[in-house]
Amino acid sequence: MSKKNFLLAVEGLTVSFDGFKAVDDVSLYVDPGEVRVIIGPNGAGKTTLLDLISGKTRASSGTIDFKGIELTHLKEHQIVREGLARKFQTPSIYEDLTVYQNLEVSFPRGRGVFGSLFFRRTPDVEAAVQAVAEEIQLTDALSMQAGLLSHGQKQWLEIGMLLMQQAELLMLDEPVAGMSVKERQQTAELLKRISRNRSVIVIEHDMEFVRAIAHKVTVLHQGKVLVEGSMDKVQSDPRVIEAYLGH
Repeated sequence: MSKKNFLLAVEGLTVSFDGFKAVDDVSLYVDPGEVRVIIGPNGAGKTTLLDLISGKTRASSGTIDFKGIELTHLKEHQIVREGLARKFQTPSIYEDLTVYQNLEVSFPRGRGVFGSLFFRRTPDVEAAVQAVAEEIQLTDALSMQAGLLSHGQKQWLEIGMLLMQQAELLMLDEPVAGMSVKERQQTAELLKRISRNRSVIVIEHDMEFVRAIAHKVTVLHQGKVLVEGSMDKVQSDPRVIEAYLGH
């Protein structure tokens, strides 16, 4: 299989902790504009897989090809600069700043010590903030202190901060955890909009949400890929029912 056809090509990825293989020979191929959802029981290796792709954890073996660039030897901040951004389960925003300021400081020119020292609000920054705020449905909240947002809005703001980084691949860990039914529906629509221009990898347990957003589903079990395909294929697979959905 040629890596050139994919935005992200993970091959033979393995990481061991004291002899325990948390991720074991995993291969994963993500197309441009694809929403890939990774599901599986607790301890299956889902978050560890994202740790490996984002550079938080070093692989024991295997390759991670992103746009033709090998990521396994790069540091986390270098991977971000290549266009890959990650959101953890708990929102990580600047609660004392306004929504506008949270988006503004995420603009690529504001990165690093020198970037923040010499950063200026220019028309391109203003345009980017307005466009992202509209996409995450927070235009009316731009002047609000971020700490006053609802839980769902905080999640959307952090997704917006990743969009401000102009990432080509977003990785989201349980983005709808703790959300209301309406917020989950709005988040599904948001991810559909986002994926028109970039790819998204999502870890999620909410099967209704997975069905709403996934182009393809990968099921991990005991660090390995158990099955992969459409939601219908995955849900009807006896191995998945036994390992995960049946419980």
